Amino acid sequence: MDKTAENIKNRFLELGVDIPIENIAERLDKLVTKFKVPLDEARRSVIAYFLKEYNIDRNDFFTGQGSTPLVKINEVNEGGKWVNIRGKVVQLWDSTHESVSQVGLLGDDTGTTKFIKWARDDIPDVQEGKSYQFNNVVINEWNGRFEITLNKNTIIEEISEDIDVVSTALSSPTDGQPAPMVSVADITEDGKWISLKVRVSQLWDNTHESISQVGLIGDGTGTIKFIKWTSAGLPDIEEEKSYLFNNVVAQEWNDRFEVTLNKNSTIEELDEEVDIGTSSVTFSGVMVDVQSGSGLIKRCPTCNRALTKGACMEHGKVDGVYDLRIKAVLDDGNIAQEALLKRELAEQISDMTLDDAISMAADALDQGVVLDQMKLKLLGKYFAVTGSKMDRYILVDSIEPQAELSPETIDELISEAEVL
Repeated sequence: MDKTAENIKNRFLELGVDIPIENIAERLDKLVTKFKVPLDEARRSVIAYFLKEYNIDRNDFFTGQGSTPLVKINEVNEGGKWVNIRGKVVQLWDSTHESVSQVGLLGDDTGTTKFIKWARDDIPDVQEGKSYQFNNVVINEWNGRFEITLNKNTIIEEISEDIDVVSTALSSPTDGQPAPMVSVADITEDGKWISLKVRVSQLWDNTHESISQVGLIGDGTGTIKFIKWTSAGLPDIEEEKSYLFNNVVAQEWNDRFEVTLNKNSTIEELDEEVDIGTSSVTFSGVMVDVQSGSGLIKRCPTCNRALTKGACMEHGKVDGVYDLRIKAVLDDGNIAQEALLKRELAEQISDMTLDDAISMAADALDQGVVLDQMKLKLLGKYFAVTGSKMDRYILVDSIEPQAELSPETIDELISEAEVL
C-alpha cells in the first residue's frame, strides 16, 4: 500500500501538484482496511478524489505528461505502475463474477502473468492465441503476486507478430498428459493446472446458465469450492461420490481458492471412497432470519438442483422430489452469518419431518406455510453451528441450541440484521 501511495504522489508531482503522501496513504488505508475495498479499486477512488480536488483532467493524468513505458512481463513487479505490454493471450478462463469481462493468462518470451478486464470498461474482447499490444494497463499486487488490470484508459491493438511465450507450469497440459496430482491443502498458486482425487461434499443451487454444477469437494486435507462450466460438456457428478478430476485450474478470488473444470478437464468416478478432512468452524448467535428458499422445496431428480417455478435450469420442467432445507442468518452482535442446513438438520431443529411438511402444505394448498412455521419456531432462538465455511455460508454439519438471550438483546440483534 505504501508503494501505491508513493506512485500516486509521484504521478501528481509530474503534473505539478505536490500532495502530502500521508493524505494519500490515509485515504487508501481507510478504503482498504475499514471498508474492505480491493487495493486497485481504492487506488482508482483516491486518484479520482484528488483529480477533482485539484481540477485535473483525468486524460492528463493517465496519458499526459511522461510516457508510459513498454515493459516485458518479467518486469511486472511494481504495484500501481502504469505500463504498456506486448503479449500473447495464452489462456482465457471462465469467470463467475459479473464484474469481470475477461480473465486469463498473458505471456511473452520472459514469462506469464494473470490479466483482468472489467465489464464496466468499454474496451474490446481479446481472443485466446492472438497477440496484442496493451497500452495503459495497471500492475496490481494481490497476495504477493503481480497481475495486469485493463481499464477504460487501456487501448488494445492486435498485432500480426506471433509472440513466443516462455514455457511455464501455468500453461495448459500438453500431449494428453494430466496435470500433477495434488491435495486440496496444496492449492496455493493462482492459475495452476492440477489434478485431484476428491469426494463431492455438497452441490449448491445455481442460477448462472454458464455454470453446469457448483459446490464443495474435499479430500483428507480440506475442502474447496468447484465450478463445472456448461461449455466444458462434462458429465454431471453426484453428492457423496468420489472422483478423479484431471486437468482442472486453481483460481483465486477474494483471498480464496477454487477449482474450475473446463473443456480440457476429465472426470473419472472412483471405486474407492475419498475421506474428507474434518476442518470446520463454529459460530454462535441468535437466528434472526430464515431466508426465502427455505422450508419445503422441490429438487430435480436427475441433478438435485432446487427447482425454480417447477423447472430445473439444466433439465427443464420435471417432476420434482420434495426436500427440506433452511437458509438461516445468525447474529452474534458483531456480524450476521449465513448458514445452510440440509434436510436432516432442518428436521432436527424445526421438530418437523419432511412428511409433516408435505402434509402441512397440502392442507393449506401453499408450500409457504412450512417456511412460516419454521420462522415461528426458530426466530429469536440462540444456536451454535459447526461446519465448513465457504464464501458467505457456513455449510452446517451440526447445530445445537444455546442458552436463551434476554428479549432486549434479541430485539437489538434483529434490528441490526434488518439494517444489514
